[in-house]
Amino acid sequence: MDHFESLRLFRTIVEVRNFRRAGQMLGVSPAVVSRAIASLEERLGARLFHRSTKQFSLTDAAHRFYDGCCRVLDDLDCLESDARSQGHLPVGVLRLVAHTSATSAWLAPLVSSFKRMHPNLMVDVTLAEGVVDLATEGYDIGLVLPFMLATDLAVTRMLQRLPLAIVAAPNYLESHVRPSHPVDLSDHVFVTVPPSVHKPIVTFRAEGAPLVVPLRYEITSNNAAFNREVVLAGLGMGLLPLALVEDDLREGRLVRLLGDHEILDTAAEVRLAYMSRTMVPARVRAFIDHAVAYFEEK
Repeated sequence: MDHFESLRLFRTIVEVRNFRRAGQMLGVSPAVVSRAIASLEERLGARLFHRSTKQFSLTDAAHRFYDGCCRVLDDLDCLESDARSQGHLPVGVLRLVAHTSATSAWLAPLVSSFKRMHPNLMVDVTLAEGVVDLATEGYDIGLVLPFMLATDLAVTRMLQRLPLAIVAAPNYLESHVRPSHPVDLSDHVFVTVPPSVHKPIVTFRAEGAPLVVPLRYEITSNNAAFNREVVLAGLGMGLLPLALVEDDLREGRLVRLLGDHEILDTAAEVRLAYMSRTMVPARVRAFIDHAVAYFEEK
C-alpha cells in the first residue's frame, strides 16, 4: 500500500471509528489494514490509536494529523479531478441549498451569472433555515450559516461576513431605557434565534478584548425576516443582519443601538460548503470558483 493509500485508510478509520469496517469500505483485508497503520505510525514516530477489544480512541497526534491529512487528500482529489475534466464543460444538475434570508440579497444574481456562463448545466436551488446534511440529502453545495451543517466533515470557505445590528422599534424605546453600554442589554428582552440554533449571547469588542453579553428572550424563531417583523411590532430588541434592516433604519421604523460598539459573531458568516471526500465534479468546482470570484469582486 503506497503512502497516499495509507492516508486514505487512516482518514476512513477515523471517520467510521472501526478498523475492520474501514478495510471493507476500501477493499483491503484486516491484515493489510494493521500493517498499513503500523507502517504509518512508524513513519510518523507517533502512535495514532488507542486500541483494545472493547475500546477505540484517537491519540492527540491522530487528531492533529487527521486535519492535515484531509487537506492533503482533498487537494490531491481536486488536482486529479481537474486534470480529468480538462476540456469538458460542466454538465448535469447542480443542487444548491442556501440560507433563505442570509443569501437573499445576492443568491439570484450569483446563480444567474453562473448559469449564463454554463448554459448546459441545470441548477436546482433549495432555500432552508434549519440544519442540512449535504451528503445524505444529496446537495452539491451549501451556502449556509455555520449552525446549519449537520457534519463537521464538510469543507467550508467563508464567502461573506454579515454585519449585525442591534435594533428596536421607536414604540419599544418609548417604554424602555435606551442602552448606552453593552452590559445594559441584560435589562431588555430580545427577539432572537432559538438556543438550539445559536447561544443567546452577543459578543462585542470592548477595549480590545471580547465582551460576552447574555440575551434575555421571550420570542424565538429561526427566520430572520419573521424576527424583524416582531421587532417592528415593538415586542423586543433584535440582533439582525444590517442589510435586512437598512431600509427600516433609513425610514425611521427601527432605531440602531450601540452602533459604535463592534459586534463579533461568527454565526453571521455565510459559508460555502461541500463534501470533498472523493473527486470534486466539474460542475461543483465550476460553481466554487465562480462564487469565490463573485465575492472577491465585491
